[in-house]
Amino acid sequence: MHSDISHFISFMIGSCMGSFLNVCIYRIPNKKSIITPPSHCPFCKENIPFYLNLPIVGYCFTKGRCFNCSRTISLRYPFIEILTGILCCISFSYFGLTLEGLFYFMFISTLVVISFIDFDLQIIPDRISLPGIVIFFFSFFFTGNMTVKDALLGILLGGGFFYIAGLLYYMIRKKDGMGGGDIKLLAMIGAATGVKGVLFTVIAGSFLGIFSGFIAMIRNKDSQSEIPFGPWLSIGSIIYIFWGEALIMGYYKLIFFQVPRLFS
Repeated sequence: MHSDISHFISFMIGSCMGSFLNVCIYRIPNKKSIITPPSHCPFCKENIPFYLNLPIVGYCFTKGRCFNCSRTISLRYPFIEILTGILCCISFSYFGLTLEGLFYFMFISTLVVISFIDFDLQIIPDRISLPGIVIFFFSFFFTGNMTVKDALLGILLGGGFFYIAGLLYYMIRKKDGMGGGDIKLLAMIGAATGVKGVLFTVIAGSFLGIFSGFIAMIRNKDSQSEIPFGPWLSIGSIIYIFWGEALIMGYYKLIFFQVPRLFS
């Protein structure tokens, strides 16, 4: 019972954060304040009453329409609230009610904002990634598995190495291989997860990106479709935070212990 209550509270806190993330996703690319004005309908600009601004519940109560102009509100708003609620539950279930759990939930929330902005506009705003590198550099203060050295090397690998790789790709192919926003995102991920986290993120994100690109190519019948890479890097990073160590160890055991048995 106690566990159910804590999960419910975590979900509610996360969904409230998701409501704020919706504001960030809409306003940051448009260079608007995330504080003022209050939440309002994107069509008629009428302020939303507080009782209709409750996460998930407000959307259900209004049946997905503005209370004033009756225009349809995107289903993505409650989706992000539910998603963030679930991620909050996972964070505090995994790390407990600790500074580490809070740190990683804030990091994951930042990745959610970046992902949806990149999906919409195929950009990763410097207003998020550059301060994020500085803020998440202090991962060593909040987490037990990071040191100052880990954070610095993660930033250098994520930002420096992949910048050089992208530059070499451009020199050879005369075409951008990795956008500057993705490189800054990787530096931010490196600050929070270290070298191992960056490497895992790039590998997992690449597989996810290739798979999504293949699906998009089949659906659109267009081999030139541009696929934003930021969301897949973000998903790869989230996978690493919760399950990365277990997946790495499982892969290691598969390669060095289980595979030879198949031939015995």
